[in-house]
Amino acid sequence: MTENEVANKVIGMAIDVHTSLGPGLLENAYKECLYYKIRTSGLLVEKEKPMPLIFEEVKLDCGYRLDLLVESRVVIEIKSVEALNSVHLAQTLTYLKLGDYKLGLLINFNVSILKSGIKRVVNGL
Repeated sequence: MTENEVANKVIGMAIDVHTSLGPGLLENAYKECLYYKIRTSGLLVEKEKPMPLIFEEVKLDCGYRLDLLVESRVVIEIKSVEALNSVHLAQTLTYLKLGDYKLGLLINFNVSILKSGIKRVVNGL
């Protein structure tokens, strides 16, 4: 399954979660529900996956964690904020670079229509 196929499935599940719960909840509620949906769909998903920072020859455990990693290839960064900003995008891109992943989804659940809260983030283009 390609990154795009995984991302499309995750987007569909995120829309289901958002349709059921609506906007206004804390980020963790959406993360847990989306994790459950992905896991029960049969896709491999890791929650709160540690992301070490490697600088030169030093591996630093700085406490960075990916919200969700699906099929060991697509990073899902979940937010519940008034509006996504450049820092959120930069954070997602940094996670992609640190883990050498190609595709990430930055999803803000605090919107009336989830489609407007989803940003695809690509590493290396």
